[in-house]
Amino acid sequence: MTAATLPRVPGNRDPRVSRGRRVAGSPALRLIVKRVLMAIPIIIGVTILASWVLSLIPGNAAQQLLGPQATPEDIALLEEQLGLNESGVSRYLDWLGGAVTGDLGQSVVSGQEVSDLLAERLPVSGELVGLAFVVSLLVALPVALFAAHRPNGVFDRISMVISTVGLSVANYVLALILVLIFAVQLGWLPAIGYTPLSEGLWANLEGMILPSAAIGIPLFCFYTRFLRGDLVDQMQQEEYVTTARAKGVGSWQVLLRHAFRNSSFGLITVVGLNLGALIGGTVIVESIFALPGIGQMLLQAINTRDFIVVQAVVVVFAVVAVVANLIVDLLYVLLDPRIRYGSR
Repeated sequence: MTAATLPRVPGNRDPRVSRGRRVAGSPALRLIVKRVLMAIPIIIGVTILASWVLSLIPGNAAQQLLGPQATPEDIALLEEQLGLNESGVSRYLDWLGGAVTGDLGQSVVSGQEVSDLLAERLPVSGELVGLAFVVSLLVALPVALFAAHRPNGVFDRISMVISTVGLSVANYVLALILVLIFAVQLGWLPAIGYTPLSEGLWANLEGMILPSAAIGIPLFCFYTRFLRGDLVDQMQQEEYVTTARAKGVGSWQVLLRHAFRNSSFGLITVVGLNLGALIGGTVIVESIFALPGIGQMLLQAINTRDFIVVQAVVVVFAVVAVVANLIVDLLYVLLDPRIRYGSR
């Protein structure tokens, strides 16, 4: 059937145009467009703040490259070659102009394209964060459900003690403890280093188990405590639970089909908020385990005053946070179709 013979709806409207309008006017699509437009000034503001903070740190890349024995003349010459003699505002605007077109510039220290550096480092950090996040969430869900099924039972008390202890230890302290136990004393896993996935799955996982555990264990403890507390509140205080029990619905069915569905909204919220902090937590952990990720690259760039690299990594962190919040909003709509953002 050709376009000329397509049936017309009243008002001589093409059905394909109507479908396109319905898709373009969908609440989910409007939400995505709205969040993307809101993200642009947020990301620019974050990069401005990072540029200002970096300018407050004494010294610059030229002084770091030449060392403490360099003469002022040598420093001034290298600053001119690297463009560091320009004002901070001018350098930032130059960087922003290139970033808008997709050019993130070159590292002042190494001379490499920043986009190439990110392409090398992002998979490492992505694997680290992905392992820590997925494993911690997959373990936290059944633990919280079993704990909430029988509040103040043996399993619940044990899980709460473990969660409290896990939340009391910083991830960098936990990383050192894990290295001492599993790498130094037991010798089961390597203490430092990274093996690409292309060189073997197990060789890769051996180097990622300890760093991902250092990040994931506190996450697991937090998710477990949060979800368990919310589930217990749902089971003990909500009227729909009492109604379901009065109808003879089993406790596990009430927990899984009713309480967990409502508690999932709060869990999704904290997961989305934690993703940004999770990316930031890689900075110290990657340095401890000598992982070549963007966290370690950011720390090195700050130490060498490599403004271009710092700005690029800050953009990555900001984009991850924005995307995480967008996914959270879309999951809200998926879990409860009654939720709409800007539908009117």
